[in-house]
Amino acid sequence: MGLSSYFEKKGDAGIVIFAGKGGLGKTTCSAGLSHYMASKRKRKVLCFSTDPQASLSDIFDRDIFGKGVISVIPHLDVVEIDADRRVADYQEEVKQKIRSMYGLTDLPPEIEEYIDSTSAEPAMYESATYDAMADLVATSGHDLYVFDMPPFGHGVRMIAMAGILSKWVGKITEAREKAQEYEAVAATLKGTKVSEDEVLRELQEIQAKITRFTDLMVDQRRTSFFMVLIPERMAILDTERALEMFDALGLQMAGLIVNQVYPKELADAKGGEAVEFLRNRARMQQKYLDEIRSKFAGKVVAMLPMYPREPRGMDMIEKVSQDLLFGPAL
Repeated sequence: MGLSSYFEKKGDAGIVIFAGKGGLGKTTCSAGLSHYMASKRKRKVLCFSTDPQASLSDIFDRDIFGKGVISVIPHLDVVEIDADRRVADYQEEVKQKIRSMYGLTDLPPEIEEYIDSTSAEPAMYESATYDAMADLVATSGHDLYVFDMPPFGHGVRMIAMAGILSKWVGKITEAREKAQEYEAVAATLKGTKVSEDEVLRELQEIQAKITRFTDLMVDQRRTSFFMVLIPERMAILDTERALEMFDALGLQMAGLIVNQVYPKELADAKGGEAVEFLRNRARMQQKYLDEIRSKFAGKVVAMLPMYPREPRGMDMIEKVSQDLLFGPAL
């Protein structure tokens, strides 16, 4: 029952990514799984939010945003990326490299304005997020990496960004290599030494990092994707579309997690207006739970209840972890 049987078969190392629409519980699931793996399995875990609307700071009741890697309990580190700051740092790094490469004190205004304008590019956030994920997986030395993705559209772009970035870097690298060949011929004719192409070397390093991380993302032996949904019509339709998008990217969903489920007993509750409201909600959910069973047969691996209070703080995270790992499936 729950995710425990899945990880018993697969092992508890690698990458786990929770996907789904905003507000359905991806970050809650990330926190719950991370807490269990760190506290019970003693795995070295990094929990990392890539959703700009999510807040691990709220869930763990700690000031985490933009502070780098923060240890919240033994074996569990948490990161909440400040993508805007990462983009700004990257822009400044590009400016400094251009100044150094051409011996400039100040950049020409039009170049500086162009670099600054890139922060408004639609793909810049995904690029910054993807780069942060790649860096963490490559350098932090954890056993298990637990991420929650941005909502579907942004999340799919984030995964697709790997291939786009790799092709883009590959084209630029190819052009730099061709230019270096001409420079070598010219240097031979002049009897001078060929200078090292720092730009080419950096491009090759970037492409190697992207390739390593992309290979890991699509490796089903190491990486697991779980979709989080709630028993409502729009969530079911969004999940169907998301599964189609993931299939198109060659990614297989490890399972679905149904969140915010009212107790079944409420469907037959008696009482006043408040009870009638809850009874109607529970009956509506039972209808959509039946639809989920029908549409996604065999894919639902865990079911989380609607908690009486928001899942915040270590006590509630531990409760979520137990329900996520050992609670009933649909």
